[in-house]
Amino acid sequence: MAKIFCIANQKGGVGKTTTAVNLAAGLAGLKQRVLLVDLDPQGNATMGSGIEKADLKASIYQVLIGMAKAKDCAQRCESSAYDVLPANRDLAGAEIELVDMDARETRLKDALADVSSDYDFILIDCPPALSLLTLNGLCAANGVIVPMQCEYFALEGLSDLVNTIKQVHANLNQDLVIIGLLRVMFDSRMTLQQQVSDQLLEHFGDKVFKTIIPRNVRLAEAPSYGLPGVAFDKSSRGAKAYLEFGAEMIERIKQM
Repeated sequence: MAKIFCIANQKGGVGKTTTAVNLAAGLAGLKQRVLLVDLDPQGNATMGSGIEKADLKASIYQVLIGMAKAKDCAQRCESSAYDVLPANRDLAGAEIELVDMDARETRLKDALADVSSDYDFILIDCPPALSLLTLNGLCAANGVIVPMQCEYFALEGLSDLVNTIKQVHANLNQDLVIIGLLRVMFDSRMTLQQQVSDQLLEHFGDKVFKTIIPRNVRLAEAPSYGLPGVAFDKSSRGAKAYLEFGAEMIERIKQM
């Protein structure tokens, strides 16, 4: 059975999709069977995996409202050998339609149960909001990976996310835990970032991943080519860091 993880942070622009796509590629490069679920109506993880969201015949939207099975909608990221449950703007409509549906918080969990045995890891790229889509992701997951920049406002948003995870754990998904905090877009030359990093280590200890993802131009360029950074330029500092993160994830799961 697959280990299912949300990549979540209600703050936008913190590298959630970059982390989801490159972790998927990194794990696949380490011979893991990976499914990436794009749960964001913007469809950035879909595009970043080389799949044209405008051409989709079926997407995660149809899966959530019960019109299609997950295994029938999954597509292959050819550059990095992982599968994708793609998304496009149709998914925005699911927010409204799910409100009146039975078991609205667990639609994704039920859909992924059919394909869980086909993968080692299922990664869910959540939208940057505490929405019904994000709630579906949290209810389906075994744990949450929180990518965050080492900046003051990121710490403010982190406390809100931790409280949300506690509420979901208490009321909807008792398996849900924070797997770890991933420091992204890190610039060691900035004193503030180093100070915030030290605060994270002080308060969260071993919940902070050892791997640090540096600020890297090649990672930022990769989506415009429809490629994960790990496939776009394997020699870049960012790609090497995500490969290290994939290896650290595998080791962390063994200890759970």
